[in-house]
Amino acid sequence: MIKNEYETLPWQRLKSEDPKAAELVRQLMSEDSYKMANEDLSFINSYEARGIRLGLDYQKAELAMERLGVLHTVVVFGSARIVEYQTAKKRLSVIEDELDKNPADADLRSKFSVAQRMLEKSIYYDDARRFGSLVGNSGKGPKDCNVSVMTGGGPGIMEAANRGAFDVGAKSIGMNIHLPHEQFPNPYITPELCFQFHYFAIRKLHFFIRAKALVVYPGGFGTFDELFELLTLVQTKKMEPIPIVLVSKYYWNRAIDFTFLREEGVVGHADLDIFKIVDNADEAWNHIISWYKNKKEPLFGD
Repeated sequence: MIKNEYETLPWQRLKSEDPKAAELVRQLMSEDSYKMANEDLSFINSYEARGIRLGLDYQKAELAMERLGVLHTVVVFGSARIVEYQTAKKRLSVIEDELDKNPADADLRSKFSVAQRMLEKSIYYDDARRFGSLVGNSGKGPKDCNVSVMTGGGPGIMEAANRGAFDVGAKSIGMNIHLPHEQFPNPYITPELCFQFHYFAIRKLHFFIRAKALVVYPGGFGTFDELFELLTLVQTKKMEPIPIVLVSKYYWNRAIDFTFLREEGVVGHADLDIFKIVDNADEAWNHIISWYKNKKEPLFGD
């Protein structure tokens, strides 16, 4: 029987007549241009492919949440710097020891003052942890992903809210952001729901598209950014209203003079009804429940 010359297809064989062919082909196949588009990192990371990266940034988390049945979220924002009591106390003690040795050091005195206030604010860590457990136990119980805690995935208040859900065995979501400096997700996020984004814009989108409520604890620039983003979306009717709750009358009434903004005419009277300021997790959760009852809309369910 005569062997078929083309049992292997022509492009499966190197050109044999030219001794340089093998090396030339090897060089060709090592070029980025020969790589398939999804395997070419130089292309994927190029300026021109930004639109593709935006889509990937969105789609990866979206598919994961769909797969795990996450329908709605209660989003919790707050400072990454607010830590639990024992940690805050230890940090204060370290600075206090240094200050005892250098009582005239103005920088140490300033740090000591800040550390004292951070110890006082550790109550918010405990409160956010309680709030996470309230959400985690809601609906049909901890295994129900109908309404899940979602945070920015970092330490501080974010950690506390994820930890509260973790305490009761509920799934919770962490939306981390890739930053120039090293950073870690907090350990209490559900592993399959621990995401890292490149784009703040896509991260913000995921914060709000499933949100049934927003709860905001004391925080800084990042917390204010997310809060005012949502206030603006509701104010301009780009988003249906949801309960927006600020925890700690002491903090928020000092941090932002909302009445002044209204008196100056830069916000309307009705704009101050978009949110409510309360003192603790229980008040925040009760307000969310009451808000949906008054609207005759379901908090749980599709």
